[in-house]
Amino acid sequence: MSNTLTLQPVGILSSPYREKFAVPRQPGLVKSARARLELLPPCNDPQTLRGIEQFSHLWLIFQFHECAEQGWHPTVRPPRLGGNERVGVFASRSPFRPNGLGLSVVELRGVQQQGSRLWLELGGVDLVDGTPILDIKPYVPYADSLPLANGGFAPEAPTLMSVEFEPQAEASLLQQQVRYPQLRSFIAEVLAQDPRPAYRQQADDDREYGVHLYEFNVRWRVVNGINRVIALDPA
Repeated sequence: MSNTLTLQPVGILSSPYREKFAVPRQPGLVKSARARLELLPPCNDPQTLRGIEQFSHLWLIFQFHECAEQGWHPTVRPPRLGGNERVGVFASRSPFRPNGLGLSVVELRGVQQQGSRLWLELGGVDLVDGTPILDIKPYVPYADSLPLANGGFAPEAPTLMSVEFEPQAEASLLQQQVRYPQLRSFIAEVLAQDPRPAYRQQADDDREYGVHLYEFNVRWRVVNGINRVIALDPA
């Protein structure tokens, strides 16, 4: 008997995170993040989603597709431990895993259909654009929420940074207000997580950072502990 299991995506996720850098490390931390999960044949049959609107949140089982070729190691260095202390890969949520599988809970904001196309509108996502989704399951609060559970080395959400926008960035946001009405809050929530490498998160620095969100290269610096957005350039 073969132990090989072949998995086919049930859908592909489209999200504003066009690269791994600055993707929040857990779902729900950036509530303004919107995404679309389009189902692939044969799963784009509307019957597959019958009754799903009854649930406010969903579990997504997905593949860390951008990490697949980099392999995995028995231990990893979680950012929450400063990127220095090692723990076992199974004691972490590292994307570098034996089978490259991830689990994420997201907000269900609606179901849409256009011809043969069928998709879910989602919120609070922490997945990069193009992520293959392998399965979808409803989130059931009485079974899935365990308030007394021990969170190990990540007992609570990370401390947020303040985010400010310089005049040039504010002008760009104003120009994009119709197309992206939540762009300002989305960028602020992303940068509040301090996406810098863990070893740089304790100090101000003169370095300029950039991240590809939607169609923009968002540039910022850290000044006196505040993320200051410099500009939004076309990516």
